[in-house]
Amino acid sequence: MKPWQKRGTGEEAPYIPLGPFKLRLPFVHYRFEWPDYFQGLLMCAVDLAAIPLMIELLGMPFEAAIAIVILNGLLYLLHHLLGDPVVPGWITPAIPLLMLYVSAFPEGEARVHALIAFQMMLGILAITLGYTGLAGKVVRLIPSAIKAGIIMGAGLAAVYVVFAEGGRFEQYPFTISIAVGVAFYLIFSRHFAWLQSRSRLWANLGKLGIFPIIALAIVIAPLFKEAPWPDIEWGFTQPDFMLMFQEYTIFGLGFPPWIMYLTAIPTVLAAYIVLFGDVLQSKALLKEADNQRPDEKVDYNPNRAHLIFGGRNLGMSIFGPDVVMCGPLWAAMQVVIVERYKQGKAAMNSIFGGSGSFRWGTNTGLLLLPIVTLVQPILAVALALTLIIQGYVSVRIGIMQATSQRDLGIAGIIAAVLVVKGATWAFAVGVLLCLLIYGKAFFRGETDDTFVKDHESGNNDNEKD
Repeated sequence: MKPWQKRGTGEEAPYIPLGPFKLRLPFVHYRFEWPDYFQGLLMCAVDLAAIPLMIELLGMPFEAAIAIVILNGLLYLLHHLLGDPVVPGWITPAIPLLMLYVSAFPEGEARVHALIAFQMMLGILAITLGYTGLAGKVVRLIPSAIKAGIIMGAGLAAVYVVFAEGGRFEQYPFTISIAVGVAFYLIFSRHFAWLQSRSRLWANLGKLGIFPIIALAIVIAPLFKEAPWPDIEWGFTQPDFMLMFQEYTIFGLGFPPWIMYLTAIPTVLAAYIVLFGDVLQSKALLKEADNQRPDEKVDYNPNRAHLIFGGRNLGMSIFGPDVVMCGPLWAAMQVVIVERYKQGKAAMNSIFGGSGSFRWGTNTGLLLLPIVTLVQPILAVALALTLIIQGYVSVRIGIMQATSQRDLGIAGIIAAVLVVKGATWAFAVGVLLCLLIYGKAFFRGETDDTFVKDHESGNNDNEKD
């Protein structure tokens, strides 16, 4: 009998203790969940959407970019293997912030150095906060107006990147319009939520996240002559790790100048504020599942999560700097996994089996050339779709961070400055406005009871992020 089969009611999935981590191996410590594996096999298309960003910002060849995607994919496995019961992903809301920051440097070595310095600083910050247990305290010290402004600004920047002059919308207007329309209906519509509650067919479609929209884009883009039909090739992908190491890492370029570490600090702080929201969301999703799955005790530790995604960012900054960064959660897929987990032990023995099997599936998909070549023509559309959806979610969540009308006014200014001038100016403006408006109550701000009640009443909807 395998260790996972011996788990008693209300106990944790078996593991091997490793200091702050809990090592769990597939087939040994958790049952391998084949439905989640096969879904991951297809959903690797979203991971591949990082490639156009790296080609655009860094001038990186496709073979080097896919090498970074594969390396990042392997590091995704660390979460469930080391005891973090989530589906990890990008720091999606912060991608536009990093794009604005990196674009301020000349293309070539300087731009790659800027990315390396940023991701290294972000990794070190997350590891430090996780090791000391200070993560929650740091975010609580930031005034709510500044938090709201940064998160809102990240959402607005995400949408701006798509619709700006020369952006992806100009290249794929019909495909993006149709794909985004269908995506918003499937993910955020009350009507579709009603359909899911009454039909297994619609419920299963909803559980596929944005994969049906990506599949739709593969057909729509060629029909509107915005992209070629896929030229499917057989075999395995051929990432060029040597090119990646020689031209895009510290092994070929050396360490960035120290001044780049200093200039990266505001953007690092802005990205951290955004990603901490994902940590809170991870905890909330798992807590929600506890009521329906009393048979398994799930230990979610934010400090452990910080150590893992901080280690991923630090590692990628050295071996393959990544524009999409290493985040603690892929919210859409975590929702899908948790919903299946709620169906009971027969459906999913352990949450680690679901999240782990899914990420084993995405890693397999990245190696299969038929899947990669199938989605390659519409990777830019997939990225635009992700950014617009994230923009919607970030603006909504950002507004919810404000506790008064003055907070919201300050946040609006911060968000606008962030889009136009970047995180450094946004932080400076936010600090100045909070000092001028709140004075001695800089950290405390104010609470408008009516404003907060309106937020709370407006939060009881059927949206899924």
